[in-house]
Amino acid sequence: MHNVYQLEICANSVTSALAAQDGGAHRVEFCQNLEMGGTTPSPGQIRLARQQLTIGMHVLIRPRAGDFLYSDTEFEEMKADVLFCKEVGCDGVVIGLLHADGRIDKERTTELAAMAHPMYVTFHRAFDVCREPFEALESIIACGCRRLLTSGMRNTAQEGAQLIKQLVERAGGRIEIMPGSGINADNIMVMVHTTGATSFHASAKVVRHSGMSYVNEAVSGMGNEAWEASKEKIRHLADILKNL
Repeated sequence: MHNVYQLEICANSVTSALAAQDGGAHRVEFCQNLEMGGTTPSPGQIRLARQQLTIGMHVLIRPRAGDFLYSDTEFEEMKADVLFCKEVGCDGVVIGLLHADGRIDKERTTELAAMAHPMYVTFHRAFDVCREPFEALESIIACGCRRLLTSGMRNTAQEGAQLIKQLVERAGGRIEIMPGSGINADNIMVMVHTTGATSFHASAKVVRHSGMSYVNEAVSGMGNEAWEASKEKIRHLADILKNL
């Protein structure tokens, strides 16, 4: 019998994406700069990942860190990135745009979703900083998005589990609600039973220490550590969902 539960891994590099694939994830949200909440990967990263991945590949379309109120120039950049993802055969894109007053930017979201077709469109955690969840849910559905990634408007999905449950119920199958933020092997079973969701988003990250033997101690902040996805953590999560 086909298992209904799916695992998406937030992969911040080609290496992390391949770890997700080897660990048994169903798809990746492909990004870079995970330390800043994620931004759009370079064309080279996207193309290389697409060539090597056989699982689903959904690319984050976010031109910078910070808020989700974008200038006209930033929006043009987002459109160009969506078209590039379509050109190289990505399975989906992940977007999120707000107005200054915290409402969903329906006009621009609709435009990006239409441009992305037939790719799968996910609305990301920009939802979690909008002003009203159920109004936003209806707007996101109306824009043509097929999945909503959310922590239930809290720092972690476990904290926001009750709202996520309400969103699943309110959505009624019109859009997939996917909990994300802080999902791990210790709480994923609780999230399954509490929320009624069937897809879960995790980073499963570990710290990768630099292989540099020489370090100039007089210069700080140059990044001797980085995050990457752990195949072992992903396999553990995938096995939990598989055995439900």
